[in-house]
Amino acid sequence: MRRTPSPSGLPSKPEYSAIWIRYHASSCPKHHRTEPGTISDPLQIFPWINGISDPFSHPFSTPAGPGPSPGAAPDPSPAASPGSPGPGLGAAALPLPPGTFWLTRIVLLRSIAFLYSVAFLVALHQNKQLIGTKGLLPCKLYLQDIQRYFKGKIGLDALSYAPTVLWFLDWSDMDSVLDGLALAGLAGAGFVLVTGCANMVLMALLWLLYLSLVNLLETGFLGIFLCPLWSLSRLPQGSPPSRIVIWAFRWLIFRIMLGAGLIKIRGDRCWRELTCMDYHYETQPVPSPISYFMHRSPWWFHRFETLVNHFIELVVPFFLLLGRRMCILHGLLQILFQVLLIISGNLSFLNWLTMVPSLACFDDASLGLLFGARLKERVARMELLGTRPERLSLGSCIRRVLNISLGLLITYLSVPVVLNLLSSRQVMNTSFNPLRIVNTYGAFGSITKERTEVILQGTASLDPNDPAAVWEEFEFKCKPGDLRRRPCLISPYHYRLDWLMWFAAFQTYEQNEWIIHLAGKLLAQEEETLSLLATNPFAGREPPRWIRGEHFRYKFSQPGGKHASDGKWWIRRRIGPYFPPVNLAGLRKFFEDRRWPYPMRD
Repeated sequence: MRRTPSPSGLPSKPEYSAIWIRYHASSCPKHHRTEPGTISDPLQIFPWINGISDPFSHPFSTPAGPGPSPGAAPDPSPAASPGSPGPGLGAAALPLPPGTFWLTRIVLLRSIAFLYSVAFLVALHQNKQLIGTKGLLPCKLYLQDIQRYFKGKIGLDALSYAPTVLWFLDWSDMDSVLDGLALAGLAGAGFVLVTGCANMVLMALLWLLYLSLVNLLETGFLGIFLCPLWSLSRLPQGSPPSRIVIWAFRWLIFRIMLGAGLIKIRGDRCWRELTCMDYHYETQPVPSPISYFMHRSPWWFHRFETLVNHFIELVVPFFLLLGRRMCILHGLLQILFQVLLIISGNLSFLNWLTMVPSLACFDDASLGLLFGARLKERVARMELLGTRPERLSLGSCIRRVLNISLGLLITYLSVPVVLNLLSSRQVMNTSFNPLRIVNTYGAFGSITKERTEVILQGTASLDPNDPAAVWEEFEFKCKPGDLRRRPCLISPYHYRLDWLMWFAAFQTYEQNEWIIHLAGKLLAQEEETLSLLATNPFAGREPPRWIRGEHFRYKFSQPGGKHASDGKWWIRRRIGPYFPPVNLAGLRKFFEDRRWPYPMRD
């Protein structure tokens, strides 16, 4: 088993980034491509444009009753306060004006916080096993390789290659550091989710924490600029949501969907022939129970699905430019589309994440049904009486400068992204800047026509070549294995190892050396690694003496057919060995060459 070095001399990025939650779908040719990110991701981010497509006015007057004559001074009584009920409000509440985004900001912040919570929860449960001290690919070794390449210096080059606060923390107990990052992020995201309040400092901290674990974090980055600089209030006086940021979110969803549509048209010809959906439900990373039945839909329904997909991804994004009503229609269609994808597949929180920038298509008037009368009245009064103080505070001035700077930065960084969209050699799910602030996106540019799976098996036999040896299978949390196990529905949660096993099945074990590391840990029956699996056939027994990987081709059974009546959701056929039988003693040299901790039996 030979380790292929990176051409640049740096540690191989695709190898580490897969487990480091930096998902580069383009590294695997001829298979599905998925959207970021990278919560890439994983939490991805996006660029924008100044201005708004509609003229916004306030065509409402004060409540019925005698009002001040033209030119009269406003009543200075306490009733004029935006937070207190005014005369007549009990009888007729002020309508929410179109073109304001106070409530939109609350929905966006809570949505981002929800996804941060899920992402940090996944990190808390799985990071130690994947990138911890005894993980499948220890991040400490990865950082040491980068540090060695840059001659021991932790400068801008190293930070650009791997932007993470781990550079400045203690590596002697990496597991505790990883847990600390995840817990801090979970606490911060939980606060925003429950209260709907955030400021730039808090959102920047969440972004920095998750950037330390994942790349391509565009959505989280934009969330920073939704907020006031210091204030923790749902409706901060004098800090209305910036339209630059609202349009940044819209520019993001525009690029996500158009990029996904163009990569399909330019990629696998089954998208042009309208046949890709004949295969998608069966061959996607982690099918759901609905996938089983959707796969058996009539051929004409699959053609219709493909046409709808092209319409949503190639036509609907331009609705953003056609005024307020079409913008709202765009948001509704994109959210409905993502809900259908969530039901029919398990693409972690990627579809949920794609819904977030679509929320910026809705203004306060269109979101009013989600909020109580008291909060809506406060928003209406703030707009009626004016939210801009005569003299801007220092925090408001800083925020305004930051928002304008953001708009200029997004515009500048969008140039190569737009050129990539227009190019016949379009690449997807990558970035052209070190902090991954403005990125390219795409999904399922190629579709596999057959599903293959790697099944890990162990035996207690002394001789792995003995025909009488009994091989028992390890079951993963969600990926297909046991033919009788129903497909799972776990979105937005994410089992990263199951996802990685799907990618490994398209390649060889030499291209995925971590799978041999996994085999060694199963031989040693390490408890932390076993927590990533659903079942361990050797629980309460002597550990296996040998582990091997078998390659199978999987297909859905026919509903109502012979296999389905026997309780089987899947049928499979063996392709051949994926990697030969290995034992713990034989792997010692392999582990030493890669500086991996030698697995010890607990």
